[in-house]
Amino acid sequence: MVHQDTLDRVFASLADSTRRSILVRLGGGPATIGELAEPTGMSLTGMKKHVQVLEDAGLVVTQKVGRARQCRLGDAPLDEAMAWISFYQRLWARRLDGLDAYLTLQRGAKGQDS
Repeated sequence: MVHQDTLDRVFASLADSTRRSILVRLGGGPATIGELAEPTGMSLTGMKKHVQVLEDAGLVVTQKVGRARQCRLGDAPLDEAMAWISFYQRLWARRLDGLDAYLTLQRGAKGQDS
């Protein structure tokens, strides 16, 4: 079952392009907050805020390693988001298939009236 509060956090996290880029970067492997901030020119504090939002949503897991904070991808909330998206994808596919069938019948009926 999909929990609405989890979905709200996941989708709010994904709404920001900086946070999406962080996830893309972490898809290549773990990185420290400093490594994430460096290519963007963002301050460590700014990057840490973005990482915290992702961590609160469960999309990123952080761990203190020496003086640095190591970040890696989490996975559970994306499974819930994908389940929600898949449900609505199937729902709309069925509705569009029904519309297509109706329009095909209407065209066929008009062709027979001529």
